[in-house]
Amino acid sequence: MKRISFLFLAIVASVLVSFIGNKTSKGQTTLKVDTQASKLVWTGKKFTGQHTGNIALTSGNLIVTDGKLKGGTFEIDTRTITVTDITDSEQNAKLVKHLKGDDFFGVEKFPKATLTITSATPKGGDAYDLSGKLTIKGVTNTVNFPAVAKIEKDKATATAKIVVNRTKYDIKYGSKSFFPNIGDKFIYDDFELDVNIVATGQSTATAKAK
Repeated sequence: MKRISFLFLAIVASVLVSFIGNKTSKGQTTLKVDTQASKLVWTGKKFTGQHTGNIALTSGNLIVTDGKLKGGTFEIDTRTITVTDITDSEQNAKLVKHLKGDDFFGVEKFPKATLTITSATPKGGDAYDLSGKLTIKGVTNTVNFPAVAKIEKDKATATAKIVVNRTKYDIKYGSKSFFPNIGDKFIYDDFELDVNIVATGQSTATAKAK
């Protein structure tokens, strides 16, 4: 009798573990970033004006659990940086070359930047406070920024503005923080990334369960 009771309890426990495990795995979805539909726009400001342009995502994903954003990873190709506010082709090419050089992003040595979202705190509706690790020129720092993420069953769209202090990533060119006698030729330490993400896909765990 004891043996039968033990077997019964073991079976019940096994079923419960299996049920809970499937529920957890099915609740998590990994959505793949559509790099063609997504867009990153950078803006850098100086005392006498500003410049703006684009830079391309090469890959990424958003992690969604029970309909809420939980994390994600993104890879950026720094070699794709462009300038969109200068119409003169010669001046445009000159600035792009400078941005790709060692004074700024050093794209030959550091062709990739990455962002990993480590926490996502819901703020009501589609709003979140995000925290993550941003790596530029091989240097990693924590970044915090607000975002809006609309989550559907197999699709997500997200927007965010990330303010980045470039000097923390060894980009000190024209910084008044390091060259106080630069006068009015200084470039502000912070630059902005306006992020617009489109991601679609299906949970690997859910697909295997079918």
